[in-house]
Amino acid sequence: MNPKIKAITERIIERSKPTRSAYLDKIDRAKSETVHRASLSCGNLAHGFAACGKEDKAKLKGLNHSDIAIISAYNDMLSAHQPYESYPPIIKKAVEETGGVAQFAGGVPAMCDGVTQGQPGMDLSLMSRDVIAMSTAVGLSHNMFDGALMLGICDKIVPGLLIASMTFGHLPTVFVPAGPMPSGIPNKEKARVRQQFAKGEVGKEELLAAESASYHSAGTCTFYGTANSNQLVVEVMGLHLPGASFVQPNEGLREELTKAAARQVTRLTQQSGNYQPIGKMIDERSIVNAIVALLATGGSTNLTMHIIAFARAAGIIIDFQDFNDLSDEVPLLTRIYPNGHADINHFQQAGGMALLFRELLGAGLLHEDVETICGKGLTRYTQEPVLDNGQLKWVDGPTESGDPEVIATVANPFKPDGGLKVLKGNLGTSVLKTSALRDGATVIQAPAVVFEDQHDLEAAFKAGELEKDFVAVVRFQGPKARGMPELHKLTPPLGVLQDKGYKVALVTDGRMSGASGKVPAAIHLCPEALDGGLIAKVRNGDMISVNGETGELILMVDEAELNARELSKFKVNGHHEGMGREIFGFMRNSLSTADTGACSLFHTLEGEH
Repeated sequence: MNPKIKAITERIIERSKPTRSAYLDKIDRAKSETVHRASLSCGNLAHGFAACGKEDKAKLKGLNHSDIAIISAYNDMLSAHQPYESYPPIIKKAVEETGGVAQFAGGVPAMCDGVTQGQPGMDLSLMSRDVIAMSTAVGLSHNMFDGALMLGICDKIVPGLLIASMTFGHLPTVFVPAGPMPSGIPNKEKARVRQQFAKGEVGKEELLAAESASYHSAGTCTFYGTANSNQLVVEVMGLHLPGASFVQPNEGLREELTKAAARQVTRLTQQSGNYQPIGKMIDERSIVNAIVALLATGGSTNLTMHIIAFARAAGIIIDFQDFNDLSDEVPLLTRIYPNGHADINHFQQAGGMALLFRELLGAGLLHEDVETICGKGLTRYTQEPVLDNGQLKWVDGPTESGDPEVIATVANPFKPDGGLKVLKGNLGTSVLKTSALRDGATVIQAPAVVFEDQHDLEAAFKAGELEKDFVAVVRFQGPKARGMPELHKLTPPLGVLQDKGYKVALVTDGRMSGASGKVPAAIHLCPEALDGGLIAKVRNGDMISVNGETGELILMVDEAELNARELSKFKVNGHHEGMGREIFGFMRNSLSTADTGACSLFHTLEGEH
């Protein structure tokens, strides 16, 4: 085991002792020695199986058969979640064949950041994660269930399901993916057309044609954004079956993996004699493994907040510095858009998860001896699933890359570090993704141009006011001010200016998309402007230094002058109304800081000091 990764893990374990101990006590109290429905009254139980068929009712009356909850994020507008429409009958039949029962316990909302980018609905995006966690809790609250299957993929959905799963940590839980859509036009071509549109060289018709050729069928979007980062993280935590993450929908292998996942959760229940609750299975080492794999692949910066949030739900305290220090030890092993031209299907074809596990385990960068849904140890995950005469089995995965331009080796990585840097300075603490930056873009020192709405930056760009070196400061985008929307629509105009040779960067208390990375962006800035962060005192022309090499974020203004300045006030300007935003005020007001997960569900945990 890499000694520095081991030391970081040990400090997380030590830091988390009070909260983790309290958490484990909590889930021990929730555990049942028999089926959970045994604690229900006759009236409770009758309600719980009233709509079931005769055979299922007979099983549920007894105490020998597991009842498995299905929680699904299905809707047919989201391409990634549309395949889940057919999953419940498949799962129910597979569980029935084991002697158990599966019930659809609840659906959770699922919004698409790709649809809401730059729209009022994006202000709800981060908060939807907490709504998903609460919706899952409602579905599981009936105490009928002995295990759970989680059907979700995209940006806030998997983190929300994970927060709820950790909260119901006494239940064995398996995550069931649906896979990516086939590859469309190359990501490089899509990005080129976006920038052409930003420059006014093509119109909406050409832009829509390019976007439609990229996002063209059922399945997850193929770039390596938050959705596919979620899938990778869940598999590395041992919550997927080995190799399940990136098998495309509508394949025979995909359906067999879904059946196998349904059968597998029944093997982990109290009744199976092999009880493996998710809250004990996932520990500090599992969380470190998740971060290591995210860094090794240049994954989405959104996961810096999400991992912190779902780890805290399990009593494990992670901070930005942990990401930074692990990044120093983990080499970059993949080039998947936005830090390369390949998509997730190319990654799969080059060796996929099995090869990634092999490389990371071989170099001692992962804790191998963790628990998974398949038993103890990650070596099992160096195998990949195949169909042999219609039968699902696992075979040894590849030992070398099928495309060295997509998956590299630890001995010869694309970069020596994981490409994530925590920046600190008088402006506060932020996260900078360096894995996708071109040479020379990691250090920017330039005058500030201040905006309080991303659309104002777009307008300034179109007016030709940004043809210069500058640091765009987009403030009052933080959790409490706006719900922390993504600002991905800023990538094309800033990318155009970067391509013209200007030195540009972004500093914001908001977020950028998982598909961002070309432009240096100090994001998730804490404290946010609404909390009195120094970003609220920045004025046009102030020099700012964004240094991805030294890890500094400095507002280069005399301290006496800063002390004399007043904080800018947040101008709501209708941002809290429309598209449902008015009913989320209670949640927005209670969101924690980005470096504690930007979560409204828990600010402190029992036993935390």
